[in-house]
Amino acid sequence: MSVGFQDKTVAPGGPGMAPLNPVEVEVIHLFVQFSRALGQPRSVAEIYGLLFISHRPLPMNELIGRLELSKGSASQGLRYLQDLGAARTVYVAGDRRTHYEAVAELRNLAGRFLRQQILTHFQDSGARLAHITTQVEKLPGEERKHAIGRVKMLRSWEKNAKRMLPLVLRILGNGR
Repeated sequence: MSVGFQDKTVAPGGPGMAPLNPVEVEVIHLFVQFSRALGQPRSVAEIYGLLFISHRPLPMNELIGRLELSKGSASQGLRYLQDLGAARTVYVAGDRRTHYEAVAELRNLAGRFLRQQILTHFQDSGARLAHITTQVEKLPGEERKHAIGRVKMLRSWEKNAKRMLPLVLRILGNGR
């Protein structure tokens, strides 16, 4: 179960786990707000927020306990953050558990996010728009006329996005 960060009095922590301090709560809340804007899961934002503000690498069981996450949610969130390049594993001497830390280079994060989450969604947009166009032709009168205008708008958006995203990636230094 994810923590309700709107209530500043909530200080989760599993048995033997330190509760979240007020700074951790606020930073996590900030990343949760960002995640809403990007359509990302809240648990991913909570994990990244705690890793971001933590002064030391954290093992998964501590993330689970302090954020009150399920093991599955924590595991999935960490895997997603690693795939995105937003978290990495770190060796901690004398501890056999895997520890994680946030990768905080915004340029790299933004570039990877754009490539993985935005560009991949445009991969099949041309084929999808072609399919929509054939379906539009089957609509009656006014519906068809309106839908044709909307499809033209979608094609324009697609064209502009495909033109702009590589430019943004080059600006970020990630235009591979």
